[in-house]
Amino acid sequence: MKPLTRAILWGGLLAGTGDLVFALSYYGMELRVFQGVAAGLIGREAAFGGGEAMFALGVALHYGIALIWAALFCVAALRLRALLRHAAVAGLVYGLVVYFGMNQVVLPLSALHTPFWPPRLDAAAIAAHCLVFGFPIALAARRCLRGGPPHG
Repeated sequence: MKPLTRAILWGGLLAGTGDLVFALSYYGMELRVFQGVAAGLIGREAAFGGGEAMFALGVALHYGIALIWAALFCVAALRLRALLRHAAVAGLVYGLVVYFGMNQVVLPLSALHTPFWPPRLDAAAIAAHCLVFGFPIALAARRCLRGGPPHG
């Protein structure tokens, strides 16, 4: 497996799992936690009326989104090697980027149509995005990509 693919898979799976554990512990061990993720794609009524199948769709979408965010970081890290040299700080900052990217861009454009403004400031969710999402993506990228060619 190529280093970039390995970095994306490890980063996305670690971040997705960390965020899944956070979401279920913070918001409650209920189907609706990940039915809410599915609602971003298919709308509230269909998602919340669909039971376990919509929970499964929400979990799959959740991991898909985590893999996309991991891919974005890893591709950037190939160009900006400082992201790998300073992976801990880069990962924490990337967690902020992901949090605000999801809440200010992705969710307002989704079928949920959440408000763009004012920004949603949830200290626990922000901390979780930094620690269990951005941080593992950056560390996986550093571990898998550090032997690649330098790009600046």
